Amino acid sequence: MDIFRNRNFSLMFIGRILTNIGDSLYAVAAMWLVYDLSSSTLYTGLAGFLSIIPKIIQLLSGPIIDRISIRGVLVYSQLIQGIILLIVPMASYFGFLSIGLVLIITPILTTCNTWVYPVQMSALPKILEKRQLTQGNSLFSVAYQGIDVACNAVSGILIGILGAVSIYLWNSIGFFIGAIIFSQLRIKPTAGIHSETNSSVKTTTHMNRYFSDLMDGIRLLVRTPLSKLLFGVIIINAAGGATFSVLPMYSDYLGGAGIYGILLMAQALGSLVGALCAPFLKLERIRLGRLYSLAYILSGIAWCLSIYSPWLWVTILVYGLAWFPGGAVNVIINTVVQKGVPQQYLGLIFSATMALSGIALPLGSLIGGTLGIWLNSATVISLCGASVLLVGLYWSFDKVSRNLPATEHIDEGFFDFSRKSDITGIQA
Repeated sequence: MDIFRNRNFSLMFIGRILTNIGDSLYAVAAMWLVYDLSSSTLYTGLAGFLSIIPKIIQLLSGPIIDRISIRGVLVYSQLIQGIILLIVPMASYFGFLSIGLVLIITPILTTCNTWVYPVQMSALPKILEKRQLTQGNSLFSVAYQGIDVACNAVSGILIGILGAVSIYLWNSIGFFIGAIIFSQLRIKPTAGIHSETNSSVKTTTHMNRYFSDLMDGIRLLVRTPLSKLLFGVIIINAAGGATFSVLPMYSDYLGGAGIYGILLMAQALGSLVGALCAPFLKLERIRLGRLYSLAYILSGIAWCLSIYSPWLWVTILVYGLAWFPGGAVNVIINTVVQKGVPQQYLGLIFSATMALSGIALPLGSLIGGTLGIWLNSATVISLCGASVLLVGLYWSFDKVSRNLPATEHIDEGFFDFSRKSDITGIQA
C-alpha cells in the first residue's frame, strides 16, 4: 500500500504494534502475577483499579498534547516502561518480589502508555495527506483490535510456559526496541508552540477551560434522553470491571493461566466481531432504546449462563458471545451522537461520555475484588451478568428509552440544547 511508503507512518505503525503487544501481554501478566502472589480477589481488584484509572488521563491530554514534542513523548514513554518493567524480574531474581511492588509499578506503567495513543492520533494529520487519513486511522484501529485478540490468545499459554515474571522481561525488551524505532521519526513541530514564553500559563488556562467545558458537556448530556442509556452503560461497565477482577480466580478454578488468556481472547473477539458485524445487521433501522434493551438482555443472559456449563468449551463460547452485543451497539451510539448532536457540541458530549463511562470500570474492579472475598468468583460473575440483564429490562420498560427513534431517523439538531423540552423527552 502506498501509505507505507511514508517513512514516518511506517515507523509509527510498527512502533504502535510493539506498544500494543507489550501493553496487552503486560495487562494479562500483571493480573495473573498479583493473583499468583496473593490468591485474593481483593488484590486483583485493586490491580485492575490501578491499571485502569490512569487511562482517564487521556481525557486531560487535549490541552497539553499539542504543546509537547511528539517524538519525545513516544521515545521516553517507551524507555520509562522498559526500565520499570525490568524491576519485576530483578526483584524476583534477588528475592524481594512482593504484591506491593507490583501494585506500585502498575499505575506508573499504565500512565506512560496512556499518552502514546492520543499522541499518535494527533501526529497522523502531520505526517499523512488528507486523503490518507481514513486509511491510516483504519489501519491503527485494526492493528489495535487484532493485536489485543492475538495477545490474549497466547498470553495465558506464554505465562504457563515461561511464567508471568518472564513476560515482564520480554516486554521490557520490546519497549526498548519501540523507543529505538520512535527515535527515527522526523516530525516538524507545530508552528509557534515552542516559541511561547508564557506557555505554562497558557497551558493552565487551557486546562481550566477544558474542565469547564467538560462540566458543561456533562450538564448538556444529562438534558438529553441519551442520559438514560448512559447511566445504564455506567452500570454495565462497572459489571465488566468487577468480572475482570475475579476472572483470574475463576480461570484458576477452570484450569490455570491458559484458560485466563483464552477467556480474555473470547471477550476481545466477541466485542470485535460485534463491531465488524454492526454495519451488516442493519441495526440503524431498530429503535435505539429497543436495540439497547434487547442487546443487553441477551448479553446478561449469556453472561450468567457461561459459568454454569459443565463443558469448558461451551463456557468459553458463551462468555465470548456475551460481549458480542456490546461491540455492535457501541458502533451505533457513536453514530447517534455524531448525527443528532449539533456540531459545536460534539467535543463536549464525547468528552463527557468518556469521563462518565470510563470511571465505572476501575470502580467496578474494586467492587468485584471486594465481593470476591466473601463470594466465590462464579457467583460474582453471575451477579455481574444479572446486573447487565436488569439494565436491559429497565430500558425495555422506561418510556423515554423506549421512545428513542431508530438511528436512521436521527439528524443533526435532533438533540437541541436550546430547548427545554429535551430535558424530559423526544422531539415530536
